[in-house]
Amino acid sequence: MPRGGTERFVSTDKGRGLRAVRHFSVGELVFACPAYSYVLTVNERGAYCEQCFTRREDLFKCGKCKQAYYCNVDCQRGDWSMHKMECLAMCAYGENWCPSETVRLVARIILKQKVTTEQTPSERLLLLKDFESHLDKMDSIKDEMNQADIAALHHFYSRYINDIPDDQSLTELFAQVNCNGFTIEDEELSHLGSAIFPDVALMNHSCNPNVIVTYKGTVAEVRAVQELNPGDEILNSYIDLLYPTEDRKERLLDSYFFTCLCSECFTKSKDKEKIKIRKNIPPEPEKIQSMICYAKNLIEEFRRAKHYKNILLPPLLELCELSLDKMGSIFADTNVYMLHMMYQAMGVCLYMQDWEGAMRYGEKIIHPYSFHYPAYSLNVASMYLKLGHLYLGLEKRTQGVKALKKALSIMEVAHGKDHYYVAEVKREIEEQK
Repeated sequence: MPRGGTERFVSTDKGRGLRAVRHFSVGELVFACPAYSYVLTVNERGAYCEQCFTRREDLFKCGKCKQAYYCNVDCQRGDWSMHKMECLAMCAYGENWCPSETVRLVARIILKQKVTTEQTPSERLLLLKDFESHLDKMDSIKDEMNQADIAALHHFYSRYINDIPDDQSLTELFAQVNCNGFTIEDEELSHLGSAIFPDVALMNHSCNPNVIVTYKGTVAEVRAVQELNPGDEILNSYIDLLYPTEDRKERLLDSYFFTCLCSECFTKSKDKEKIKIRKNIPPEPEKIQSMICYAKNLIEEFRRAKHYKNILLPPLLELCELSLDKMGSIFADTNVYMLHMMYQAMGVCLYMQDWEGAMRYGEKIIHPYSFHYPAYSLNVASMYLKLGHLYLGLEKRTQGVKALKKALSIMEVAHGKDHYYVAEVKREIEEQK
């Protein structure tokens, strides 16, 4: 069954995929897909409604667990079939309730599968049960993580879900979710939750994507960021496109189990600028390679650090600054590894409410971002938004409005002109007149 102006097809080199059956202009909505199942991240409870993901200040909390928040009684009733098991589990375990977000999502999927016998509006082109799991390609580390998730599911939910599937079925389901799940993010790319969008998962990857996925509540919207003609394959990016070709290939192979053969990976057209060396440094391959290894190891350390609690921010900022000094002895300021560390430093400054420091890092990041990322990148839009808010907070009104307008020009294409994020930015600009 087609979804609007698209259809499922078999790609010669990628397997099943999605293609256009009519023309789509830049910024046009290609299709929208409601979530099959979703869960709000614990850190955003109290700020967003658990049912519709609306951001508002006057939410009211569940009277039983006192953890989940809703817009109104309708939203609470709408979520009760899913929230009930979590509500009971949270009340029972108290402070010891700590399943991962993936475990929480899988628990909801299991519940939904028990009450849903027909194809859902999220599965017009691809059924969840037909997701690739790539179990045959998983290494021992991924297998151990899978088993830990299964153990956590049994521990926290076995009393509240009747007839949990056997471990073999759970192993496949967790692998399917890890390969095909989506993270829902806000306009500044802050993590809001995790979800399954089967029809969106049908799209194949490209490092030069022609569509972009954004979210309106718990609905995924796919918009064209390049002209699409009938017969064109619709291609999304699965990963952050900031990094050079080899890094992207490693990430795709590790997380999605395939080697990318897109035009960008073939030509490597941006790699030279992405790993740019300082002009006054003679190009000694061994030293450059050693510094690249140092940068990649550091990036991995920071990724792991996100899962740690009670991290002291001042030492973390000092680590960022020392790393930038070390890498800056060889790398140009526009080198993507430098930009990655500046972004980390900016984030720490924001947490510490060092607005001037955050602004200085943002100013160094934004122009290289605009060059390294494809057109209409959410990463570029979110950086302009952050900078705009920092400028306005520091009473730099002209610079603030200019940055917000830059963000708006991207968001009107990526999110659509009728999105409430776009309306919010327009209102902020109007208030400065």
